[in-house]
Amino acid sequence: MMSKASHLKDIGLKATGPRLKILDLFEQSDDRHMSAEDVYRKLMTEHTDIGLATIYRVLTQFEQAGILVRHHFESGKAVYELNQGGHHDHMVCVKCGNVTEFFDPEIERLQDRIAGEHGFRIMDHSLYLYGECASCVAADEKKGR
Repeated sequence: MMSKASHLKDIGLKATGPRLKILDLFEQSDDRHMSAEDVYRKLMTEHTDIGLATIYRVLTQFEQAGILVRHHFESGKAVYELNQGGHHDHMVCVKCGNVTEFFDPEIERLQDRIAGEHGFRIMDHSLYLYGECASCVAADEKKGR
């Protein structure tokens, strides 16, 4: 297995301390979708002093190199996730911000069929569903809403 340092070098990035630490954070974190501020907060709890400007720069470099994928959910704030190669879509809770990933082959077939009917060639796509997650729905029902 290739080391993280040699992987970064292969894609034209020096294996600096901040880059290695941020890459490690994305690979180890239970949070799959993180903003620059989320990364900053997590690094601070680990007593790792990397400035927010550096974090933004590294996230942009990782996105351009294909290591991370950037999303703009309803909050308007960019969030990043590791690019693991497989396509998936997202359900975003408008109350708590929880993001659930899913893949449905039927949705993919419908998109392809509809695009084909219009003579449209899909190059890429993303599907975001906005609503309330099961936890927020249950909390509302418990409150009697």
